Amino acid sequence: DRMSDPYRPSYGRAETIVNNYIRKWQQVYSHRDGRKQQMTEEQREWLSYGCVGVTWVNSGQYPTNRLAFVFFDEDKYKNELKNGRPRSGETRAEFEGRVAKDSFDEAKGFQRARDVASVMNKALENAHDEGAYLDNLKKELANGNDALRNEDARSPFYSALRNTPSFKDRNGGNHDPSKMKAVIYSKHFWRGQDRSGSSEKRKYGDPEAFRPDRGTGLVDMSRDRNIPRSPTSPGESFVNFDYGWFGAQTEADADKTVWTHGNHYHAPNGSLGAMHVYESKFRNWSDGYSDFDRGAYVVTFVPKSWNTAPDKVKQGWP
Repeated sequence: DRMSDPYRPSYGRAETIVNNYIRKWQQVYSHRDGRKQQMTEEQREWLSYGCVGVTWVNSGQYPTNRLAFVFFDEDKYKNELKNGRPRSGETRAEFEGRVAKDSFDEAKGFQRARDVASVMNKALENAHDEGAYLDNLKKELANGNDALRNEDARSPFYSALRNTPSFKDRNGGNHDPSKMKAVIYSKHFWRGQDRSGSSEKRKYGDPEAFRPDRGTGLVDMSRDRNIPRSPTSPGESFVNFDYGWFGAQTEADADKTVWTHGNHYHAPNGSLGAMHVYESKFRNWSDGYSDFDRGAYVVTFVPKSWNTAPDKVKQGWP
């Protein structure tokens, strides 16, 4: 299998066609226990779903978004509402939606997810059954005085590992926590999804929706229905979500990290056309589009024997 061609770089983003990404994936990310793999027909089908497909093929499961973290600056939000005012021509709903969007800090949300993943990875070390992992996890959280230590035993935080398919797979974790590692991906979406709510909130965002717990940073994604933003003018349309795969990069500077995502479903003979894959630096990724006003950072698990989440990701191809 030949090496992939160079990506096209532009303003913090490198772009390529999906077949070229498959070549790179097979050369760099496909390894299982150090052996390169061909991307299977099933994996190619997963990948064809676009941005969510990139995360799907690298995590080994369709994203569940159960362990999602968000940072919301409550004080900034209240202060702006109290002392700010709508811009010229801006409605009150637009003003409140803009203030809420500006009060979400993606860099801090990402850092919170990284901190939690780090704690989980410490707990996974030398834990050969789930009970040992949970004991280690609670100890690490207590040592760090982390609010997650108070999560209910039924919380998705504590059940996340056992609900990961690759943890139970004989060729993956095989029920041994020490064979797994915590990794990260991100989802951008629109918060005004309540179809029974006001049309203004569906257009300009619901300031109260998808707010995180102030102590833990966890956000309840169970009400996320992948509903896109409503048009604000005739002929306008918006994308419903965007996923970005981070994995387990160890680069400390968030701005130097690389996020892999795609533009849309792969339909080379349809109206959408062929899928393209992007590798974006964090600032480019977190800027998002007008389609979205939330960026959640999600922790999940993959086997250590997989190379889909390496310590270092080189943008594009050398």
